[in-house]
Amino acid sequence: MQCAGKIVGAMNPHNAQIHSVGQRRCISYRPTTVVPTVSPPGTLHTGALPAHALGHGQPTVQQTHRSCIPFAAKGTEAIGESEPLNLSEVGEEEEVSIRRRPPFGSDSQACGPLGFKVPLPDANEPRNILEEIVWWKAKEIESMREAMPLAALQSKLRLCKPTRDFKGALSERFKATGRPALIAEVKKASPSKGVIQPDFDPVRIAKGYEGGGATCLSVLTDSKYFQGSFENLQSIRRAGVACPLLCKEFIVEAYQLFKARVSGADAVLLIAAVLPNKDLTYLMKSANALGLQCLVEVHNAAELSRVLRVDGIDKQIIGINNRDLTTFKVDLDNTRQILESEAGQQAKERGIMVVGESGIFTPEDVQFLLE
Repeated sequence: MQCAGKIVGAMNPHNAQIHSVGQRRCISYRPTTVVPTVSPPGTLHTGALPAHALGHGQPTVQQTHRSCIPFAAKGTEAIGESEPLNLSEVGEEEEVSIRRRPPFGSDSQACGPLGFKVPLPDANEPRNILEEIVWWKAKEIESMREAMPLAALQSKLRLCKPTRDFKGALSERFKATGRPALIAEVKKASPSKGVIQPDFDPVRIAKGYEGGGATCLSVLTDSKYFQGSFENLQSIRRAGVACPLLCKEFIVEAYQLFKARVSGADAVLLIAAVLPNKDLTYLMKSANALGLQCLVEVHNAAELSRVLRVDGIDKQIIGINNRDLTTFKVDLDNTRQILESEAGQQAKERGIMVVGESGIFTPEDVQFLLE
């Protein structure tokens, strides 16, 4: 099956950047072809093209990979009983390129009421920005737990409205229009660019994207490095924005899934570079049990090959990020290389939905990726 879509020249922020898709160039798409979208300076967008009509419902979760938590018997309240997730078992750390926490522990120690620091090897420092962010998450989640224990989050679930079908919305938009479905990103800042939107109004931006034709929205919730928040996500949902929402967070524990769900998310981001397959399986099943769909992000063919072995991955979405999260540099050729790899061909044959992410600013960038 092939369909036609169109891309135009320079994009303006918010409405114009989405309205303008569909006015000049005709592009032919193939199943599981990554469909990138055009981003103006200071914003990031992703696009998705389903391989076929999906029409799936929410997956039924029997239990997590941790056999002590039967979902069928205990329901979603059981999620998180094994928290916090421990660093993966021996050998699993070889699956990931990002260490979950400092290998020699914290330099801050305590003896009774006295606190002190001990010198640690240089190897105890984060090797890149992604590792720095992930290490910070452990501290951030601890603070979040103190402010809102897991039990309190679980109690809020009964007040949540049903989630919207994030993946289905992308599929339906493509089937209805023959044009790439757009995931527009609500982001104030990033480690690589600093503050992007000084006058940041998440609700205004979200409504602008929706009014301009975005199918789904991605909302940054990391506070320290991207100046986002779960409150931004919640505000957008409460403002009546109808687009399905992706919680774009560096997720390492199930607690964050609950936080995303009660804040109005319909889908969550899981980064393969951070999560070995056992943790990916656990978090995917936990997310699905909460009604959340997953966008599993990969950065190279090896990660994609590994992720394709995860049980249930065919029902999720795979994102190919052109940005090296260890350096934050962008290489658009990354998508092409991954799709042409053996793993990329396997994803295509299995009909898995793929989205393209990062560094796409012009029609020429789009054409480069599609070719």
